[in-house]
Amino acid sequence: MRAIVMTVTFCLGVAAVAAAQDAKIAKGEKLYAEQKCGLCHSIGEKGNKKGPLDAVGSKLSADELRQWIVDAKGMTAKTGALRKPEMKAYALPKDDVDALVAYMQSLKKK
Repeated sequence: MRAIVMTVTFCLGVAAVAAAQDAKIAKGEKLYAEQKCGLCHSIGEKGNKKGPLDAVGSKLSADELRQWIVDAKGMTAKTGALRKPEMKAYALPKDDVDALVAYMQSLKKK
């Protein structure tokens, strides 16, 4: 009986974590639209094709994505990115940056 209770508790905990992550991804997707990221970037068929973010979650780590958002100038120098105009740094609250990173991490190769 104890094993059943522990299994059910574990499954409920996993479901709660998954629901929280889904909410964070949805918030990040909304912020992507609100911040007008599509003016310079595209996802799928929407946005500026010169800056595709399709599968970016398979290419960059969460830390790298975070750095692109908060220190784009530093990441441009670090990576030698040549795209013009350079991406500007965004002064967003940590929760918003975390949500954008979660959304970008959800964009993986299928």
